[in-house]
Amino acid sequence: MPRIEPIPYDEMPEEARARYEAGNAKGMHTKAVPIQVMAHSPIAWRGTDEAYKVYFKAGRHGARMQELIRLRSADLHGCAPCSTSRKDDAVGENDVACLLNPSADHFSRRELLALKLLDTMSTDLHSIDDDTVRELATEFDAEEIVELAYICGQMIGGHRFVHVLDVLGDGEPVVKYEAEAVRKSWERATA
Repeated sequence: MPRIEPIPYDEMPEEARARYEAGNAKGMHTKAVPIQVMAHSPIAWRGTDEAYKVYFKAGRHGARMQELIRLRSADLHGCAPCSTSRKDDAVGENDVACLLNPSADHFSRRELLALKLLDTMSTDLHSIDDDTVRELATEFDAEEIVELAYICGQMIGGHRFVHVLDVLGDGEPVVKYEAEAVRKSWERATA
């Protein structure tokens, strides 16, 4: 059980359920439990959903690059829901296995640079310098570099957020679901 007890699906606020179902229909959201936890806060759930809509299967890098970044970030940050879900067929199980130790034998130079940026942003942010950007610029233009850094940042933060909530945990919830508290939360957010 997650640290914050999930809202029973049929008791989720209508907007929260509608957002999940729309995202699920597009392949954007694949597991309901994380959303059942996030929906305790309309700010957190709306923000997560809207941010993901901005770049899900959109942008210059394409679905494969995004999926590689998402899965590598999930692995680095212990995000079980994302590690086990697949958002695009462009990344197969062999790709996923190779993400544990990315190499030029399996990934393109662009993919390796993107994964290196993600890894460095995750583990040694302050080592990123002008030379890092120069190296990225050998394969990416300015728009692509900014977009890549944004997606990496969103993935890193999102995976750490989900990890804190332990959405697929198996212990007792630390905070129990209270229907009235959820109702008030959503009322405040629409006022």
